[in-house]
Amino acid sequence: MNALEALNRTLFLTINATPSTPPWQIDAARLIADYLIYLVPAALAAMWLAGGERQRAVAVRVCCVALLALGINQLIGLAWTHPRPFMIGLGHTFVEHAPDSSFPSDHGTVFASAALTLLLGGVRRYGVPLLIAGLAVAWARIFVGVHFPLDMVGAAAVACVTYALIAPLWGRAGVTLTHSLVAVYRKLLAWPIDRGWLPS
Repeated sequence: MNALEALNRTLFLTINATPSTPPWQIDAARLIADYLIYLVPAALAAMWLAGGERQRAVAVRVCCVALLALGINQLIGLAWTHPRPFMIGLGHTFVEHAPDSSFPSDHGTVFASAALTLLLGGVRRYGVPLLIAGLAVAWARIFVGVHFPLDMVGAAAVACVTYALIAPLWGRAGVTLTHSLVAVYRKLLAWPIDRGWLPS
């Protein structure tokens, strides 16, 4: 075992809950680990419905970065499978999870992609809360035993690399893509938009 993996396991065991952990802490961590992810689509929907070309463009960019980052995660998992803690009998697990590769964390990648893109796009109103929520999710998923700490570091790294990859493409086609999606939105939801139930 190399030094980095040893450190990874040591940090995991420091954070991971045990059978003596108060049940309310484990229950709270389960909720955070499994359900806080829905804040990301909720925030993007709120940005879109709030209207404004700039906010909608940033929301679309978040989707592009997050989707590409998740695709990169899949390629990493295929090229190098890193077992989850419970797959090697390390620590304690308090939620069920498929025995697939742990690195990088998909949950961490989505939050990191969203928070990074929003903050660099100047949308702090949504970026800061998602950054805080993402840190909570990273902790919770280690706490309940389905991820290592370096899975979360890897997620942040993938998000940063993906943002950099998207940047030149966004500069060329971002405005066109956003306008196209707005046009589709207005066509598909013309009926409620015309009645003032949704913003145009």
